[in-house]
This record gives sequence, structure tokens and C-alpha cells, in this order.
Amino acid sequence: MRVTGDDWARLGDAAGRAAHFISQRAYMKMTDSHCAALELRRTADGAPEYFCTLYDRRPQVCRDLARGSPQCEGELAAKHDRVPE
Repeated sequence: MRVTGDDWARLGDAAGRAAHFISQRAYMKMTDSHCAALELRRTADGAPEYFCTLYDRRPQVCRDLARGSPQCEGELAAKHDRVPE
């Protein structure tokens, strides 16, 4: 996921941990085929769920693509083969 200059500034001290440069562009780092800012936690019933550790500072594209929205579902459907089982 691309990180703009505004996003980098918003990330603050977490920018170096969460993002990196490829050539002249910044991108969010990936870990195990998902954004490095996502961590796994358990819901009250024990089900696994990812949560964003940078939610309040997340990049604009994350803000624009609301979880569970039709656009989000479209991205998941289009990229489903990229996620390991």
C-alpha cells in the first residue's frame, strides 16, 4: 500500500517501523501477506481478529477504504488469491 508524504508525517515515530521505501516511493511493510501494522487478537468468544495498531495514524487509503464496505469487499475478492490459507 502506497504511503504519501502526508501519511508518513501522520505515522510519526512509527513510520520507520511500519513503512519502507522501494526506489523513490514509500509503502507499508508487509508481514505474512498482510500489513505489518495489523496484529492478531482474540475476540470475547476466542475468534481470531486482526486490528490495526496504527488506526488513529493510518494512511489515507486505509481511511478511504472502510472495512466491510463494498469497495473493501471488491478488493478482497480481486486479491483473494494473494492471501495464504
